This record gives sequence, structure tokens and C-alpha cells, in this order.
Amino acid sequence: MKKLILLGGFACTLILSACNKTDTFQQTSINDYYPLEVGKYIIYNLDSIVTVNFGQRLDTVNYQVKYLVDGQLTDNLLRPAYRIVRSIRKDSTQGWTIDNSFMAVNTGNTLEFVDDNNLRFVKLRLPVKYGFSWKGNTFIDTKSATDPNFQYLDDWDYKYDSINYYIPLGNKIIDSTIKVAQIDETDTSPILPSRNFSEEKYAKGIGLIYKNTVHWVYQPPNLSTAGFYSGSGIILTMIDHN
Repeated sequence: MKKLILLGGFACTLILSACNKTDTFQQTSINDYYPLEVGKYIIYNLDSIVTVNFGQRLDTVNYQVKYLVDGQLTDNLLRPAYRIVRSIRKDSTQGWTIDNSFMAVNTGNTLEFVDDNNLRFVKLRLPVKYGFSWKGNTFIDTKSATDPNFQYLDDWDYKYDSINYYIPLGNKIIDSTIKVAQIDETDTSPILPSRNFSEEKYAKGIGLIYKNTVHWVYQPPNLSTAGFYSGSGIILTMIDHN
């Protein structure tokens, strides 16, 4: 009887522990990892990957950018949304120049981000749980015969690759972070080699702290033209926020 009581108590402990873990996931909100408040900003170092010399090679150009939650608006589905204004400068000795704007929508269950090409990405999705995955590019037309520029975004599986990690970022240690792995594909065939990689990291109470995305295709040389790269990429690394 004593053994049965002990086993029963152990089983209850396991059940309570499982319930507590489930509750933790349910209590996590999109706003925890992407707070949308007018006036909030994050400044990043931007490494822009570009093609040079008519695509003969890839190079990196460095800037700083600031993403500022500028105001509230309504999206095309009449949902509350936020306008995010991006400013750019070469370095901290220069002033900011506004160069773009985006839109973010917290639906309660997802974070949707609309970029400057009017592409709608599902950046985050509940539950924030290790291994949970979703189709982050589901709203993007990747099958268009008239505009093949976005075919490389087809069928990406976004996945929470790490949860609540401490990560070094520049001279800081950031806690309570999550990583969203989006795509990691390399084609080494001699016919049309390519690279398609993207991941993002978010910190609780801050937002996006790191982004690394690159897509390029190499056209091998033929009898009439030299080989060349097409594509681009960016690396964003947070250096300041409010």
C-alpha cells in the first residue's frame, strides 16, 4: 500500500508538471517577443550582401538602420496594424534618412509582417514551443508565371529551433531569446548552384534582435557570357533599443 501511495504521488507530480509546462506555452503571447508600441525603436548594424562587377562576385556593404514603430493604421482586412518606418545611415557620425516603411499586424495568434514589396510573412505563430512549425510564406504568390522573382520563397517551413536561450550579441548577452529557422538549402550542382538561407532571432520584451537571410543563384559561364551571381541578402544585428 505504501508503494502504491508513493507511485500515485509521483504520477500526480508528473501530471502537475506537464500542466505547468502547457500553461507556460499558453501564457506566452506574440507581444512578448514583438512588442508593438508607438515610439518603440530598434537600431541594427546592417550588412547588405550585393553583387558587384556585373555579378562577378558577392560583396558586403555596411550601414546602420533604425526600425521605429511610427503609428497605428488599419490593414486591408480592416484589422488594427502598426506602421514601421525604417531610417538608414552609413554610421553613427551621420544623421538618419527615412528610406522605407513596413506594416506589422499582431493577430493574437500570429505576427504578420508586410514588407516593401507588399509581401506578407507570418513571422511568429503560437504556441511558442520548441519544434513547432508553420508555413510562414503562405500568403505569398510563389507560383506566378509572370513574376518568378519570389519562387525561392515557396513552401518554407518556419520552426522554433531554440527557446529561452542566452545568446551573445555584440558586447551584450541577451536572455529569453527564441530562434525561428526558416530555410537552409544549398544546391552545389554545376548546372545552377544556389544558396537559400534565412533565420531570425527574437528576445522577450525587445523584438527582432538578429536576422540573417540570403538568396543567390550562380549562372555558370557559357560560350557567349561570363558566369555571374544574381541575388542579395542582409544580416541585421541589434546594437540598441528603447
